[in-house]
This record gives sequence, structure tokens and C-alpha cells, in this order.
Amino acid sequence: MNILLIYLIVMNIWGFIRMGQDKRYAKKSRQRVPEKQLFLIALLGGAVGGWIGMRVWHHKTKHRSFTIGIPLLIIFNAAVVYLMIRFLK
Repeated sequence: MNILLIYLIVMNIWGFIRMGQDKRYAKKSRQRVPEKQLFLIALLGGAVGGWIGMRVWHHKTKHRSFTIGIPLLIIFNAAVVYLMIRFLK
């Protein structure tokens, strides 16, 4: 259980940081973080961090794929965590 919690914390911090980095890179006209990477991090448990990053940095908030996709991935992440807790006890 502790490993799962640590994993989720790390993934969400990573999602939050990468969203902020992409915003910073966009402002400085640098090479961006690929959207596939942002979605992969969210899929692998970092959706809440990505969503918080979207809100904090006002980033990707006009992209329908993110405004719909990230909340759906939050639901997916919650379902996976629920099933893991329920069936791995």
C-alpha cells in the first residue's frame, strides 16, 4: 500500500512539473514537451498532477483533448487505484 501511495505521489508531481515545463518552454519558444508524454504520465497515475498543473499555469486549458481527456484519466486512475486496493488485499 505504501508503494502505491509513493508511486502516485511521484507520478502526480512529475505530471505537475512537466505541465509547468511545457508552459515555460512555450513562452520561450523552446522545444515543447510532447502531448503524448503529458497524456502518458496522466495515464500512468499522474492525471491529478497534470490537471492541477493545467489550472496553476493556465496551460492547455483551451485544448479540448486536455480539458476532457485529463478529467477522464483522473476517473480512470481512481478506478484503477480502487481495484488495486480492493483486490490486492
